[in-house]
Amino acid sequence: MGTFSVPAGLAHPERPGDRLTLDLLVDTGATWTLLPAEVVARLGLTATRQRAVTLASGERVTYPAGQVLIQLNGEDLVSVFLAGPPGCLAILGAVTLEEFGLAPDPVRKTLVPVGGLLA
Repeated sequence: MGTFSVPAGLAHPERPGDRLTLDLLVDTGATWTLLPAEVVARLGLTATRQRAVTLASGERVTYPAGQVLIQLNGEDLVSVFLAGPPGCLAILGAVTLEEFGLAPDPVRKTLVPVGGLLA
């Protein structure tokens, strides 16, 4: 599967009018959405907890985590973000995709609506 990015509106949950548009790399292998430190600072986001993750290299790291208002496909939702190091890739993770009810279409390089499951 190839990689692709999608534009997303990002804002502090308490200041939705101060929105920043950023291309996020769609990564279903990433649990949470990752934002570069400079984006977190620009939006004034607060990281109130920590999340441990395993990087593709196998290294275990811990990143600060908080909440960000994200707009995808015209819908706004508050989702968990990880505050990554300066200059890191901005990644749209699986949790955020599931919250929006979206899945990647790797052929068209777009996000498509999917139904949820209740068992």
